[in-house]
Amino acid sequence: MNLVRAEIKVIGKVQGVGFRWFVNQHAQNLELKGTVQNNFDSSVFVIAEGEKEKIEKLISHLKIGPKNSRVENVEINWSNVTNLFLNFKITG
Repeated sequence: MNLVRAEIKVIGKVQGVGFRWFVNQHAQNLELKGTVQNNFDSSVFVIAEGEKEKIEKLISHLKIGPKNSRVENVEINWSNVTNLFLNFKITG
């Protein structure tokens, strides 16, 4: 199993449209661990840990987003898994 960590910044109209809930649902369905939160710059920040293939599936969902969102860019930084998370949740 290829476990990795991705720190993902989603830029666009991604606040006030249910984006964090959307991310949380997809991440839990993919059995990923991590967090999602709003940033002060109106972006959304995601930390996802798990199988690389599952994180790539999450990223494909992030690029589309929920109804009423408009994703302009998705920035991804890959690193080693930290195992700091027990589940996936909305943190802010």
